[in-house]
Amino acid sequence: MQITRRAALAGVALAAATPLRLARAEDTIKVGGIVPLTGPAAEAGKFMQNGAAMALEKINAAGGVLGKKMEWVIEDDATTNPGAVLGFSRLVSRGDCVAYTGSIRSTQVNAIAPDVEKAAKPVMFGGTDPTLTHSGYHWLFRTRPNDIYSARVLADYGVNTLQKKKWVVVHSTDAFGSNGMKALVDSLSKLGITPVLVQGYTNQQTDFTPVVLAVKQAQPDIVSSYFTFENDLGIFARQLRQLGVTVPWVGSPSIINTTALKLAGPALFGTFGVADYTTDASPEAKAYGDEYLKRFKAAPDNQSTWIYDALTILARAMNDAKSTDPQAVRKAIVAIKGFKGTEGTYTYDENGDGLRGYNVVRNEKGSIVFDKRVEFTD
Repeated sequence: MQITRRAALAGVALAAATPLRLARAEDTIKVGGIVPLTGPAAEAGKFMQNGAAMALEKINAAGGVLGKKMEWVIEDDATTNPGAVLGFSRLVSRGDCVAYTGSIRSTQVNAIAPDVEKAAKPVMFGGTDPTLTHSGYHWLFRTRPNDIYSARVLADYGVNTLQKKKWVVVHSTDAFGSNGMKALVDSLSKLGITPVLVQGYTNQQTDFTPVVLAVKQAQPDIVSSYFTFENDLGIFARQLRQLGVTVPWVGSPSIINTTALKLAGPALFGTFGVADYTTDASPEAKAYGDEYLKRFKAAPDNQSTWIYDALTILARAMNDAKSTDPQAVRKAIVAIKGFKGTEGTYTYDENGDGLRGYNVVRNEKGSIVFDKRVEFTD
């Protein structure tokens, strides 16, 4: 594989079993990427590097890109918006990256979006804020489904399958959480439901007692959530159960994230979630999950799969275009139809969205069990 950080940090430890190879500049096609190497999401950053390592190994074993090896050059985003902006700026200043990968955090993608437009090269990202691909940005391409679809699945499952009518919505007040909340409230409205409480919170809290008390006082029969960071979700989950709120809970993909599951433990048992990736959703997801488990002795989640698909799609687009010219690569990405990745089947539109479906899963004593996949045509 080829994953490098700036020369001073070229030896950054990866969980991958394959040794790091530092190639000469002329040997490789370079893709730049921002990664949470430090900060609260550093563990997620390791999973992200694992997925990238698997993608690069497969891409390069199949001939690479335009006859050269693909290399992923990374910078730390420090799990912050300023860190993401600085890291992306450093990648652009190198001058040798033909494309980039962004973040799974919508708030960070929003932060770098103006600089993405100035760089004028394709950027693959994992944030699910719907507005990111509907705000006139020309170079952003998503490798997860957006939250218009997660909201529709959450609302339908909670109302029609779980038969719950008295909803509380808990959400981060950042771009991801706010827009996810708006999409969920809209989807519930179409089903004749008005939440009894819509409760926001700011990221990186150490105590969710005020939020939990507000939820308890609302006396809901179901809790729903859009949490940005897994550590926040873990704290909220434990405090929610400690204060006696035991009603069903349906959440955005963070509710089944590996880090959140470890932090919350039994507090998340019995919950439901929408997942862009789950091992049993497709043959491609199963093959990836089996290989990841074999290599890293752990089950994968979407922290690794979105970047795996992102690098795979970039390689395919450059090979299809027979060029690394940004406009040619952009055109080739938009032309991708019916590509089966780990996250689903990609058919890109001009906005930069390729996926339109989610999986419904449930937490059975710590094991994530696949229920069904819901696809949309609009």
